[in-house]
Order: sequence, then structure tokens, then C-alpha cells
Amino acid sequence: MLTVEQVLASQKANIETLLGLTSKAFEGVEKIVELNLSASKAALNETGENAKAMLSVKDAQELMALQQSLLQPLAEKTAAYSRHLYEIATGTTGEFTKAMEAQVSEVQQQFTGMVESAAKNAPAGSEPAVTMMKSAVAAATNALESVQKAVKQATDVAETNFNAVANSAASAAKPAAKKR
Repeated sequence: MLTVEQVLASQKANIETLLGLTSKAFEGVEKIVELNLSASKAALNETGENAKAMLSVKDAQELMALQQSLLQPLAEKTAAYSRHLYEIATGTTGEFTKAMEAQVSEVQQQFTGMVESAAKNAPAGSEPAVTMMKSAVAAATNALESVQKAVKQATDVAETNFNAVANSAASAAKPAAKKR
């Protein structure tokens, strides 16, 4: 049975976790805002430079060469922006996942402790019910671990696919820029 002190300690831990996660969420938003401001500032500066370069073009051949020189850096910058945004998102999500896994683990330990305590104090003849309860707890724990593993694998696959797409987009831009 939980004591008042245990309940209060649990509530305090939950509040601290919530505050920590809120702080991490704000950090993620701040990083995205900084990234967007930096990217916007760079794009504005490059637009000005590109406009000046376009105004200095003397013929169509020079214009084609200028367009070719601008295509590859644009693709690389877009891929870099996407990677950075993805890193921010996965980093923030990772913090949430770690916190939730820790909370789930703690709750599982507390529940297992309660089941063990109840089993020790159970009246004679209730062994089948206690055994069934322990089996149910073990099955739930195994199911949760399976779900956590599946989520981790799906996250890893998504990250691999994202990196592959970003790299192939940057690689595809290189030959396209050279052909022009």
C-alpha cells in the first residue's frame, strides 16, 4: 500500500519531469526559430548577391553559366537545412522518449512491488490468483518492451530513409547542374 509520502514523492517527480519536458520543448522551438532566422537571413543576402550577378550578365551563355553555378549550392543548402531541422526534431523527441521510458520503468517497478507485497500478504489458498496476477504483469511488461523495440526500429528506419533521400537529392542536383 502506498503511503502519503510515496504519493507526494511521486507527484513531485511527475511535476519535475513535466517541467523538464516543457523546457526541452521550448529549447526545440528556440532552435527551430534560430535555424529559420539564420536560413532567412542567408537567403536574403544570397538573393541580393544573385540579383547583382544577374544584372552584370552580358549574354545568354553567361546567364546559363550563372544559373548552373547557383543550382548546386541551392540543393546543398536545402538538404543541409532539412537535415538540421530533422536533427532538432529527433533530438527533442528523443528527450521525450527517454523521460517517458524512465517514467514507465518506475511505474512498472512500483506496480511489481505492490503485486509482490500483495502476494506475501495474501491469505492461504490464493496462490493461483497470485500466480495469474504475476503472469499478467509479466505479459504486460513483455508487450510494452516489444512496443518500445518496434518504435525504436521504426524510428531508425525513418532516420535512415530521411538521410538517404537528403543525400540522393543533393547528389542528383550535381549532375543536373553540370548538364546545364
